[in-house]
Formats: sequence, structure tokens, C-alpha cells
Amino acid sequence: MENDRRAVRVDCRPFMILSVLLVAPGGEFLSMLNVEGWVRRYQRHLPKRLQRALRRLSIIWTGFGLFVVNLTGLVPSHHFRRFVYRYLFKVRIGRGSIIHWKTKFFGPAGIQIGDYCNIGNDAFMDGRCRLRIGNRVATGAEVMIYTLQHDIDSPTFEAVGGPVVIEDYVYLGPRAIVLPNVRIGHGAVVAAGAVVTKDVPPFAVVGGVPARYLRERGHDLDYRPDFAMPFQ
Repeated sequence: MENDRRAVRVDCRPFMILSVLLVAPGGEFLSMLNVEGWVRRYQRHLPKRLQRALRRLSIIWTGFGLFVVNLTGLVPSHHFRRFVYRYLFKVRIGRGSIIHWKTKFFGPAGIQIGDYCNIGNDAFMDGRCRLRIGNRVATGAEVMIYTLQHDIDSPTFEAVGGPVVIEDYVYLGPRAIVLPNVRIGHGAVVAAGAVVTKDVPPFAVVGGVPARYLRERGHDLDYRPDFAMPFQ
């Protein structure tokens, strides 16, 4: 009888785990809850079929969450978008910061934006390996910031990456691309269309593919790029 009771406990545990996932608070669930992480944590207690089912659930739920957060970017109200980003998807947005419309996210809960920043329309921000944006940062339209990418030399096309840090008073020109594991220093400027693959020193102006040093920017910076175009 004792052996039978133990077997029943082990068989019931996956359903207990699944119920915890299903009743998790809405904010945590909608902020890309990592179901696969739960599977790894409790994999000794999970049948293989249930592991596969939960991984599939993780992919479906992540896709649905990204659909919702990106759909939010189409709503022509700064206040509505900021509320949804902050409280539903756990993007940390500082005082007076603006995210213009049609911005897209991946891993929004891993993104932190400082005070009085201005993110241009159609931007893409990736928080899977953490993205931290300082204060009074401005970007042009269609900027893309990645924290994860594929290793093209890996036999398994492995995903590799690292955090991106963008310090205060940085300006990213239109269609600039920032790749993983990069720090852009205080007051630096990335020219339009540049691809940043390595750290940028403070106050440096860089441009090109890959981005190279062009000149130094003035150090006396004191502005707030917090203008919000209505309905954008």
C-alpha cells in the first residue's frame, strides 16, 4: 500500500505544477512566464509527454503574449500604451518617458527604460537577455536592439547573446541596429543605419557597418527629449 501511495503522489505532481501555472497572477503570466523553466526544474517528476506538452504550451503562450504586446503598439494613445507596457507586461518605464507607436517587443519584462526617454516609432526592443536604457535617451524611427542572436558557426545554430546597456543622453539614429552584449557610453551617438557590434565609448559618434568611430560629441549635454507627437 505504501508503494502505491508514493506512486500516486508522483503521478499527481505534474497536475499540481500545471495548476500553479494556470492560476498564476495575470501580470506574471502575461509577462512571458517561462513554462520551459518550470519543466526543467521539475523534469524528474514529469512524464516525457507532459514535458513536450508544456514546452509546446510555452511556445504558444509566448507567441500569444508577443501578439498582444505588439498589438498594443497600434493603439494611438501614449497613456494607454504606457499603462499596458508597465502593468501588464512589466516593462520598467521611467518618469516622462515616451514610446511611440508600432514599437515591437521580445521579452518585455527584461526591459528597463529610464526617465525622459523618447523611443521613436516602429522600434524593436529585445529584453530576453536584459536591456537597460538610461535617462534622456532618444532614438529615431525603426531602431532595432537585440540581446540574443544565433551563432552562424555553431553546428546547432545555437542562440547566444548578452545584455545591452545604453547610458544616459545616447542618441540612436533612424534604423540603427544594436547587437547583443554591447554597452553604449554616456552621450554617444549612433548614426542612422549603423550596426553596433561592440562597445561605444562615452561621447563618441559612430557610424557605418559595422559601426566605427567618426568623431567626439560635445560634453555639455542638458536636454529632455520627451516630446510626444499626439496619436503617434
